[in-house]
Amino acid sequence: MEKIVSSTEIAPRIHKIVITAPQIAKMWQPGQFLILHVKEDSERIPLTICKRDPEKGEITLVVQAIGESTREICSMPAGSPIRDVLGPLGMPSEIDVNFKNVLFVSGGIGITPLYPLIQKYYELGSRTTVLMGFRTAKNLILEEEVREVATNTMIASDDGSLGEKGLALDLIAPAIEKWGKFDHVYIAGPVRMMQYTVAEAAKFGIKSTVSLNPLMIDGTGMCGGCRVNIGGHVKFACVDGPEFDGELVDFEKLAKKLGTYKDHQCRIR
Repeated sequence: MEKIVSSTEIAPRIHKIVITAPQIAKMWQPGQFLILHVKEDSERIPLTICKRDPEKGEITLVVQAIGESTREICSMPAGSPIRDVLGPLGMPSEIDVNFKNVLFVSGGIGITPLYPLIQKYYELGSRTTVLMGFRTAKNLILEEEVREVATNTMIASDDGSLGEKGLALDLIAPAIEKWGKFDHVYIAGPVRMMQYTVAEAAKFGIKSTVSLNPLMIDGTGMCGGCRVNIGGHVKFACVDGPEFDGELVDFEKLAKKLGTYKDHQCRIR
């Protein structure tokens, strides 16, 4: 049985949680996630892996305590046992070694799935520019980690208490002015944030990849809860994704579907 090694609140209701998971730590690749089943009567929760330590057999998660199950996980102290950890799940990110000037745009805890990608491109020698958006300064997370692997970093906040006042997508044009046109943009965050960021990037002829977060239950494609419409075709985010071509995603259907379950938060990233 796996266990929680440490749990630290890094922002209000947001915890960085390290757990033991030796096999996942060995096999995981950026873009993939896991399913956590804390106790016998707990809900199965899909969570993004932020980083791994194969030598220690540990992985790091960033969890926002919104629903009952995520609050349960965030309240558990170090040493607490975890009934089941399933993963790695999903398709690994497609890394293109030809991308030399790569942009990353995040909203809130969307920086969590992007961080491993930023690190990977940084290690490949690409210029990595990261635009991070938060509601307010107190919601800032992973800044130190990101700055270590980002060539350039710009931050925006809704209330202007941190960096530029506005949204992360508002920084795309200034970033292009400073560092030239980007080869590609990776986006993660709330659905509407991703939708508008894809549209903004498209204005400059920049193709995008988004990390989707629909409802998931089993994580293997059997329940069908994570169905998304991609280019007019039904895909399952848990096995076909969670990353997709941003311009092919039907964000309207995705937003409507997620709105149905807004009082029963099951997919927290």
